[in-house]
Amino acid sequence: MNGSADLMSQTVDLAGPGVTAETPSPHGKASDPTRLTARLRWLLAVVLIADILDLLDSTITNIAAPSIVRDIGGGQSLIKWLGASYALAMGVFLVVGGRLGDRYGKRRLFLIGISGFTLASAMCGLSVDPAMIIVGRFIQGSFGALLIPQGITILMAAFSREQIPRAFAAFGPAMGLSAVLGPIVAGFIITANLAGLDWRPIFLINIVLGTTGLVAALILLPHDKPVSQERIDALGSGLLGTTMLALIFGLIQGSTSGWTALPVVSLIAGVLLFVGFGLRQARAANPLIVPSLLKNRGFTSGLLLGLFMFASVSGLAYVISLFFQLVLHLTPSQAALGLAPMAAGIVVAAIVCRPLLRRLGRTLVVIGLAASLIGTVALWLTVLAEGSEVTAWMTIPAILILGIGMGTCFTATFDVALGDVAHQEAGSASGALSAVQQLAAAIGSAVVTTVFFSIAATHGGVSAMTVSVLVVAAIIVLCLGLVWLLPRAAAVEVW
Repeated sequence: MNGSADLMSQTVDLAGPGVTAETPSPHGKASDPTRLTARLRWLLAVVLIADILDLLDSTITNIAAPSIVRDIGGGQSLIKWLGASYALAMGVFLVVGGRLGDRYGKRRLFLIGISGFTLASAMCGLSVDPAMIIVGRFIQGSFGALLIPQGITILMAAFSREQIPRAFAAFGPAMGLSAVLGPIVAGFIITANLAGLDWRPIFLINIVLGTTGLVAALILLPHDKPVSQERIDALGSGLLGTTMLALIFGLIQGSTSGWTALPVVSLIAGVLLFVGFGLRQARAANPLIVPSLLKNRGFTSGLLLGLFMFASVSGLAYVISLFFQLVLHLTPSQAALGLAPMAAGIVVAAIVCRPLLRRLGRTLVVIGLAASLIGTVALWLTVLAEGSEVTAWMTIPAILILGIGMGTCFTATFDVALGDVAHQEAGSASGALSAVQQLAAAIGSAVVTTVFFSIAATHGGVSAMTVSVLVVAAIIVLCLGLVWLLPRAAAVEVW
């Protein structure tokens, strides 16, 4: 994730004196080598706060979008950009964020990231027009991309090999709980209309959380030195960023305002820029993606599968929320509860599937895709059969199965894609996969909502929902074809 494979196995003591794998007890016997000191627990808490902030803000607009549009305008275009702008910035700058941490120090980049994220959250919460909140969301994602890679590598360096499994065991439950409670809490906050602020507190609360995290980071984060003097491929980063911006802008602008010259030219420019990005990666001294990775069939297949899978299910989750609120006229809190089975399924699958990953490998990805397809088809049949009489309660079984499939795929796909990657390529590979996951969220929210609104304009919300679900089902079938190109076994965890 941070673009530096060697950091995954470092046990350098950055946490200060006294942090060792074993500390003698007062009685002269070695204490439990997995025990975490109070300082390490607080350090872990700081990193968790940063990751939770990112996860919450990547999903809350799925619930909040209709309320935001009703307040400041922007229509369909703003609904599409709210999620896309955040994920676009996160995906484009994620690998660069890891490289910057290597070059200028992880503590420094962490502090810059959490400060900028907090200020950008305030900008979102105080937005008075669509342009302001879209820019705020983009800035949020940009600083989040500086913040997130640093936390993981700080923990990897500060914790001993024996302590790492215990530390990382906290991530699953914390992230899972955030995924379940985040949209639900956001929905209830909006419905409660605290101090008459409507949707704004879902962003303004980050001022409190971010400031707390910043103060704690200043106190607890270990001082470190740069571990690399490699130059950042600024040209490659710029080409990747403008590629994705041109493609997503063209898609959103064309589907919202008509296919005039501007969106068509934007899409053509995006394709040409992507070609330029590929050529740059083949020639750059320090490419964002190691060229040899693109010759690895298993890795490139995983990259494509992850792109299609994450784009389709992220877009579908967004469309389900819009369907609940714009077609079924549920409140934000009711819509959030309607999506809760999906989040619960993701968490359950992640917990159950992780121990099975080494034994099942690629088969686990097949199981996840099959469950996702079953859930998608069940949702399509439910909406098709009930029409305008469908309720959120009727969709619970399908959404739960879909969530289980998503959680299984999230757990297994990238680990399997890394199965044939050489150790020296692991940092670049994991960073590329993480970036693709974020870019897929941006693409998915733009594409699937485009399908939804295009059909809704002429055939109504129920037809729009059924067509959108069918499009996602077709993409999952495509993924089932790609999965057989993946390595059979998952990558072996270094710790």
